[in-house]
Amino acid sequence: MHPKPPTDANMAEENIRIKDIAARAGVSVGTVDRVLHGRPNVSQSAREKVEKALEEMDYQPNVYASALAYNKDYTFYCIIPLHESEAYWDEVEEGVRADIARRRDFHLSIKMVYYERFNGDSFQKATNECLNSKPDGVIVVPAKLELTQEFTQKLTDQGIPFILLDSYLPDLKPLAFFGQDSFQSGYFAARMLMLIAREEEEIMLMKQLKDGHIGSKQQNNRETGFRHYMRDHFPKVKITEVNLPLDGKREEFAVILETFFTEHPHVHHCITFNSKAHLVGEFLLRTNRRNVQIMGYDMVPKNAECVRQGSISFLIAQHAYMQGYSCVETLFQAIVLRKEVTPVNYMPIELLTRENIEFYCRTNIG
Repeated sequence: MHPKPPTDANMAEENIRIKDIAARAGVSVGTVDRVLHGRPNVSQSAREKVEKALEEMDYQPNVYASALAYNKDYTFYCIIPLHESEAYWDEVEEGVRADIARRRDFHLSIKMVYYERFNGDSFQKATNECLNSKPDGVIVVPAKLELTQEFTQKLTDQGIPFILLDSYLPDLKPLAFFGQDSFQSGYFAARMLMLIAREEEEIMLMKQLKDGHIGSKQQNNRETGFRHYMRDHFPKVKITEVNLPLDGKREEFAVILETFFTEHPHVHHCITFNSKAHLVGEFLLRTNRRNVQIMGYDMVPKNAECVRQGSISFLIAQHAYMQGYSCVETLFQAIVLRKEVTPVNYMPIELLTRENIEFYCRTNIG
């Protein structure tokens, strides 16, 4: 049996050459090349023949090859909170740099710019640096709404695509968003916590505030989801807040926590909606309070160690590395390859325990 000759349908699945198009259109290879690259000196008749051949052959241009041939340099900016090593944002940054390295053949570069949380002047300084550099694309972790809105409006006016990371603000019209559905995440956290704390009368909620303000809109939304579940299912459980100052020291935290647990000896379960559950977890280990646990967010090394030693009951993973990586990849797809991208990208809500934490794959990139 002889193989069937290629049809127009299966030709599209193969690598169509310029000379194939030229033969189909009845024109020269040079004419096809000029049409494909939008160059002048092509008659209307020849252009129509080439365009008809392209349509009949279902020709799909090799966007990768075209982008490489263009040989343009692209600069992206990533504006994120100033952070310590081994923190949540450290993993985001690793993901950002990993995809930049992966796409190095396309002449991508990244400029990391940091701002201090709760410091409007610091955020404006970072964003002004970005605007003055006129980047090709921007990744930004929102600060105060008004300041973020002012910045993103200027990006929009200048035609610079931007991605929101961590907090979703659809009214700002970003190219895309990456982060968790924070309300559902908080609701899920409450449900999981109460599987082991259903007999409790009081639960401690650890926060880190500065001047009465919490770190992000995302943390607020998690707390809203948490309290919504608790109100509907465990309305009699008292939720007592404890503030560990954002810029405080370990000694100060120890005094606050010692006072709380001395005054509330019946509290056995705690929760926090930030990545610093280890502040409580390490205190519990140092003071040998084996009958108390805290639940928190993010698989950073200090949290992971507390899970292994039993002072953190659960962690909810946000895939920080994957978020950073995907933000760069989305800018690359939209700006360099000019492809459509998915506007809203919710990260999976994954529960980590002592039993499965060693199997967590932070680099689960598709």
